[in-house]
Amino acid sequence: MTDAIADERPPKDDATTQMTARASGGGRPVLTVNDLVKHFTVKSGPFQPNAGKVLAVDGVSFELSEGETLGIVGESGCGKSTTARVLMRLMEPDSGEVMIKGAKVGAPDGISVRDMRHLLQMVFQDSYASLNPRMTIEETIAFGPRAQGVSLDEANQRARELLGHVGLDPNLFIRRYPHELSGGQRQRVNIARALALKPEIVILDEAVSALDKSVEAQVLNLLMDLKEQLNLTYIFISHDLHVVHYVSDRVLVMYLGKVVEIGSVDEIYSETAHPYTRALLSAMPSMDPSNRANEPPISGDPPNPINPPSGCRFHTRCAFAEDICSKKEPLLHTVDGKPRHYSACFMSIPGSDHSGAPKGNR
Repeated sequence: MTDAIADERPPKDDATTQMTARASGGGRPVLTVNDLVKHFTVKSGPFQPNAGKVLAVDGVSFELSEGETLGIVGESGCGKSTTARVLMRLMEPDSGEVMIKGAKVGAPDGISVRDMRHLLQMVFQDSYASLNPRMTIEETIAFGPRAQGVSLDEANQRARELLGHVGLDPNLFIRRYPHELSGGQRQRVNIARALALKPEIVILDEAVSALDKSVEAQVLNLLMDLKEQLNLTYIFISHDLHVVHYVSDRVLVMYLGKVVEIGSVDEIYSETAHPYTRALLSAMPSMDPSNRANEPPISGDPPNPINPPSGCRFHTRCAFAEDICSKKEPLLHTVDGKPRHYSACFMSIPGSDHSGAPKGNR
């Protein structure tokens, strides 16, 4: 295996390094992401046009297997939603590649963005802002198929069928407008719209975070039912670690634009390897009064994404940081030899010169 410690990003064509930089759910991969990068240039004024770049997504790699749900978690600003928007090509990546069923998105010999959207769709957080207030619910759901060449009658029929799938009576809702619906009903419409092109993968970006808890539970159960009925694959982005634990098969943890840990939901929640993941889980509310947190699990704010710390980006807030953490960047490395559990922490890398690292060779 290649050296898991690097002072700079490894070459993109290094297949062995790419293997250590992602984890698969074990099934047939339907989505493969290699070294995805998206930086935003910051302009502060006419005399300083380029004040730096926000490293929103900085070398993200993973694989998504058919039929699984991959949860993505992390603090606000860690790059979760930007990753989703780059995958959907709502933003163009600076570099990296996205492949669906082995075909590279946007490549001359791959799959076009237009065709990609038959396979990949997205449900947004704000259920009202993501709907056109001047379009009826039927027009909203039928718009995607119509744009892809489906006849008006067939698109409208598909819209009515999908409203029934998401628990809304089409006879009552097809002529309504978004302002006439509740938040839960609007989100059901958004789900129906995402399914209108019959995708295989659906990205859910905080899709239930703005809903009341009772409505949230209904929508979550709906999503689980639709996954089984339509054989869907999900990317589920959320701040709510309880919800992620409930719906996910695997979990990917991001910090400041990078993946710091990825593994099965049981490995992430019960066999946590990265200090940042441990801190996130420690912040989860508990109903047990004896499990009361007396100290904050993590101190300080995330560093400036324009000028992130050298080495491990978490070392400025980590209770286990040592000299090596500020000097070199840890790449994702298997945890205790488990084939699909990876952590970007020197304490998981044998022989990394960290006092908490396992003994042995890298």
